[in-house]
Amino acid sequence: MTPRGIFVTGTDTDVGKTVVSAGLCLALDGDYWKPVQAGHDPATDQDTVAVLTGAHIHPSAVVLSRPRSPHEGAVYENIRIEAGAFALPASDRPIVVEGAGGALVPLNECETVADLIRWLGLPCLVVARSGLGTINHTCLTVEALRRRGIDVRGAILNGPHDSDNRRSIEHFARVPVIAEMPKLAPLDRVAVSRWAKSNAAALREATDLV
Repeated sequence: MTPRGIFVTGTDTDVGKTVVSAGLCLALDGDYWKPVQAGHDPATDQDTVAVLTGAHIHPSAVVLSRPRSPHEGAVYENIRIEAGAFALPASDRPIVVEGAGGALVPLNECETVADLIRWLGLPCLVVARSGLGTINHTCLTVEALRRRGIDVRGAILNGPHDSDNRRSIEHFARVPVIAEMPKLAPLDRVAVSRWAKSNAAALREATDLV
């Protein structure tokens, strides 16, 4: 069965998930949803995607004021985040779902972002840095996801091209590197659209979202 969307997770925070998600929205003609937004100053990730793509944005289900791990941010606001409380928004287009931080970032004292991915029943892509340290981080992330029965479709490397790291990730993590995203300067809709267009065929094939 064709999935209704793709979950974008990462090896860490600030690895480029939001810009990659924007590119996916354009490549797949998809909507965007970030279930949990931690911190919103000066802007949220959905604000960034809206500016870069013009895609339809589904509002975050949980917006936390502090840029902290969701389980900590929720405590400050006296709420509890549970994976089972989320439902994929209704849409006739694919939905690009962006996680908060890395795959094992806690949502509460016993659930993580990976549990949310599994609950939503979506395949995922792993966004990783292209440089030093990425082999270990990517392999650990992919292994953790697979141990939880999550369908990892591939990785997207963010940063300067590094053929050795790309080859090592594909060999040791046993996932294809679907695309690479160099630093986009300036970071605007034109640059993201150009990246999406050049990688659209590979992204559609990897996600089964056509």
